[in-house]
Amino acid sequence: MMNGADPAHYRRPRSPRPTIRPSRSPRRSPAHGGSWHSLGRRRVHRAVRGPGPRPAGSRSFYEALGWRGQEIEETIFFQAGGLGLVLWSRDKLARDCGLEPGPASGFGGIALAHNVRSDAEVDALLAAAERAGGTVTKPAAVNTVGFYSSAFTDPDGHAWEVACNPGLPLAEDGSVTIPDFGT
Repeated sequence: MMNGADPAHYRRPRSPRPTIRPSRSPRRSPAHGGSWHSLGRRRVHRAVRGPGPRPAGSRSFYEALGWRGQEIEETIFFQAGGLGLVLWSRDKLARDCGLEPGPASGFGGIALAHNVRSDAEVDALLAAAERAGGTVTKPAAVNTVGFYSSAFTDPDGHAWEVACNPGLPLAEDGSVTIPDFGT
């Protein structure tokens, strides 16, 4: 059971595309000249990663970093604050997105980011990722923007940034709030 819910609730729908229900808002969708506000609050609830043919190998990496994974139907679920990180077969994920599976090499154009409260926490998390089998791709240092950050890839090559960025303050619960930059 996950958060008291029946695991059957988390099974993937049989249809290849999710059902999008119309909003009660009178606003129109962006495709029809409206705004995304009609689709509800701006939230990301899950980051779904396609590690490779066997997500269980990636599970051990994240568990070595202290995460607790739960497996249902060859899919690994991790609670990450208010976000769920989901590991699912790369080929299955591609097909579920209506794409052809492709090579798993090179930078995919997205990095997951983990903000921490101090430079020492950046160093500690980077060292833990390396011990767990990750590869440091950018040693910790003050970056060109002026805050302390580093980067690593997990064993499947997915990029992570670890940063102590005072411009993105963390709340008591660890959530981040993007400030109004006045633009």
